Amino acid sequence: MLLRIFRDYLRPYRSSLAIIVVLQFVGTVAMLYLPSLNADIIDNGVATGDTDYIVRVGAVMLAVSLLQILCSVVAVWFSARTAMAFGRDLRAAVFHQVGSYSGREVAQFGAPSLITRNTNDVQQVQMLALMTCTMAVSVPIMMVGGILMAMREDFGLSWLLAIVVPALFLSVGVVVSQMVPSFRLVQERIDSVNRVLREQITGIRVVRAFVREPYETKRFAKANDDLTEVSVRAGRWMATMFPLVMLVVNVSSVAVIWFGGQRVEAGQMEVGALTAFLSYLMQILMSVMMGTFMLMMIPRSAVCADRISEVLATDSSVVPSPTPVRDITGRGRLELDGVGFTYPGAEQPVLCDVSFDVHAGQTVAVIGSTGAGKSTLVNLVPRLFDATDGEVRVDGVPVRDLDPEVLWSRIGLVPQRAFLFTGTVASNLRHGKPEATDAELWEALEIAQARDFVEAMPEGLAAPIVQGGTNVSGGQRQRLAIARALVRRPEIYLFDDAFSALDLSTDARLRAALKPVTRDATVVLVAQRVSSIRDADLILVLEDGRVVGRGTHDELLDDNVTYQQIVASQLSAEEAA
Repeated sequence: MLLRIFRDYLRPYRSSLAIIVVLQFVGTVAMLYLPSLNADIIDNGVATGDTDYIVRVGAVMLAVSLLQILCSVVAVWFSARTAMAFGRDLRAAVFHQVGSYSGREVAQFGAPSLITRNTNDVQQVQMLALMTCTMAVSVPIMMVGGILMAMREDFGLSWLLAIVVPALFLSVGVVVSQMVPSFRLVQERIDSVNRVLREQITGIRVVRAFVREPYETKRFAKANDDLTEVSVRAGRWMATMFPLVMLVVNVSSVAVIWFGGQRVEAGQMEVGALTAFLSYLMQILMSVMMGTFMLMMIPRSAVCADRISEVLATDSSVVPSPTPVRDITGRGRLELDGVGFTYPGAEQPVLCDVSFDVHAGQTVAVIGSTGAGKSTLVNLVPRLFDATDGEVRVDGVPVRDLDPEVLWSRIGLVPQRAFLFTGTVASNLRHGKPEATDAELWEALEIAQARDFVEAMPEGLAAPIVQGGTNVSGGQRQRLAIARALVRRPEIYLFDDAFSALDLSTDARLRAALKPVTRDATVVLVAQRVSSIRDADLILVLEDGRVVGRGTHDELLDDNVTYQQIVASQLSAEEAA
């Protein structure tokens, strides 16, 4: 998977990679030429006392060094730009893939894991790309070229290379083979820490309300200790690698000086050649060390690449039609014909054989106990999920055949859990209609019973909203979400228990203000309170995913036991209050 990601996402930067290869090749060849020039100065200049020769060859060495430095600097510059662009493209690909997911795929991976994959995992692969660009060319050239140049200086000592290089590769290979499973666990444990931390930050008020700080502290400590344990294990193997490499380097240096000194004494080798051989040996071993550094990153990057590829290879279960319908007539007629939905792996369906037909200007309400499938029913209309049975149609066209943009442009959704984005009141409202004027925003706020508290804010429409809208109350957050849908003025309104955080008087005022606005639109209203739905044209009573009653409020009150129980329980609660 790692190679496939590199091949796919580095392809647009082939010209930059070609420049990097050429510069790294020239720089490495220049570096390999320097010890030979140094040996030449020692044997032909220093040994004979020829100062002119030393100056002349020294100038050549200086020019070669400057060329090597220039090539290295420019190559690193191109490498950094290429690696950063590669990381940007990979993050964008993961982001857009996740953006196409339905609720099923998001739940399958989990939000903490998706965040980790698009940040930490991409960063690990990006760092390997940078190391590859800066070292992948120079390391093999330096290794092979160093061996050839060392043998050229003195073939009699080349047997040392046949021992040292394989020994170094063997020791590095053993360490790397132990690091791979550890790094795989590291990424999984990071997901766990992110998940626990996300839950605790999001639910901090619940934790404090139930005095669960000690328990949550222990839960985070366990996740943190698990990550620490596997990280320490991987770190120990990583820390073992450099001492092993340095041991081989130092032992090999001693061996070269020992055996090379004997050959110099016997007149079989020049002092300059011994110096050059030692320099080439150091270059060979340094190239192995740089390769080792890359090998240390490869196991973790390979794990990260597998996790990224898993996201990129997982297609959304909600697939756009290959020949989408873009032009439809009608004013938002909504039909559900024998609709059913079953979550993957579930034994029982969430919805079973749900049917209704609602026209523009009509309101259909859905009520039922918790877990009856009300929210799932609403989510099938904008294709947040696809029905596993039956068909959902808008203006006579199955939603599976509609262009997603056309479908979404006709729908205004207020989810059960109102969510606001970081920004201002105005920027959140304009999610529904980017070109909306301030007058349109104030009108929507007026209808949603939110104008009073927005006007009370010093900045008004420019008042800041933090992530999730946690700087406003639950009722205010819900009214802003309703106003966001109203700004759009869609043909179909989907209110998924959107009035649950409102008091009865605000609920009544809001429903009264909505009537003239939604007179020509189709409204699907999910609610827990009977008072919110009693005026609906059609009320569906859900129980265990099935429609056990349908009709108006008065009709259901006369002949539906389930609805009667719901009404009786709420009246009792109101009377007790």
